[in-house]
Amino acid sequence: MDGRATPEVGNPPRDRAARILTGATLTGVLIALVCATAFGAIMIGPYALSPGEVLATLAGRGDTQSTIVVWRIRLPRVAAALMVGAALAAAGASYQALFRNPLVSPDILGVSAGAGLGAVAGIFLSLPVAAIQGSAFVGGMVAVGIVMLVASAVRGTDRTLSLVLIGVVIGALAGAVTSLLKVMADPYDQLPAITFWLLGSLAATTSDDIMPALPLVLLGLVPLWLLRWRINVLSLGDEEARSLGIDAGRTRFLVITAATLVTASVTALAGVVGWVGLVIPHIARMIAGPGFGRLLPTSVLIGALYLLVVDTAARSLAAAEIPLGILTAVIGAPFFVWLLARGRRGWS
Repeated sequence: MDGRATPEVGNPPRDRAARILTGATLTGVLIALVCATAFGAIMIGPYALSPGEVLATLAGRGDTQSTIVVWRIRLPRVAAALMVGAALAAAGASYQALFRNPLVSPDILGVSAGAGLGAVAGIFLSLPVAAIQGSAFVGGMVAVGIVMLVASAVRGTDRTLSLVLIGVVIGALAGAVTSLLKVMADPYDQLPAITFWLLGSLAATTSDDIMPALPLVLLGLVPLWLLRWRINVLSLGDEEARSLGIDAGRTRFLVITAATLVTASVTALAGVVGWVGLVIPHIARMIAGPGFGRLLPTSVLIGALYLLVVDTAARSLAAAEIPLGILTAVIGAPFFVWLLARGRRGWS
């Protein structure tokens, strides 16, 4: 046996243990940051609360007003911000790894445009809030279903390229129909609601809004975690995946379905919130590396932390609440320009 085989055999366990330790430390630090930020977000608002008041209220010993503010207003909103940020970041990381493109985001297959069209149609038809959220979810899933159906019928072109191009077309078509409905909507009643929803907001979120979305988000995140090593292999290309016995088409279908389910679920809750799924995976990749087993939980935690900070700023910076989509664009666009200026270091 070649003498060089000994260090190659001996080092991997220590290297693997070091990676696990580093990953556990990073995850622990991020969880602590998320918890501390969530506690601070509960304190901040028009009705300010001290740390003692928050702790007493959470323990069931707060006064009536503090109990209403914490349990009915701020805790549901904090939970929604964490869930939406985590879901969009996870979907973005999955799409970027799957398509091997750092410019891909959850919008790429038309899911956001489809969900937006579904919600706008619900508002236009004066449906109740629950029905509007349901129509947004259905719209996002239908849009991606059409993309995948058309892509499967197209022959002679690269499958990934077909998905992306058809996603852009379907997204543009959904956007055009959305614009038509905005033109036809009542300018005094429906149009402001449509515009505000399309910009994204968690202003009226309650626990009743979160509970239907949470199981769907978990249902999408679990397959992404279970398929993490297959996603790593797919990021090398279909030829490598097939050589290792992985059905690239089936795995791609499962990942797209799971990531779309996650995105449509939170878009139905919060409206169209851009840039999170595009920028956060880049930050996570710079910190944790490209391995999807570490990239996914890091993206989830950083996405949750980021959107919680943005949502807290949205309801605190001005007397009137700022839509989430505006703040995420103002923060995300310059940061992404900086990322592009750095080149693609950290992507592979």
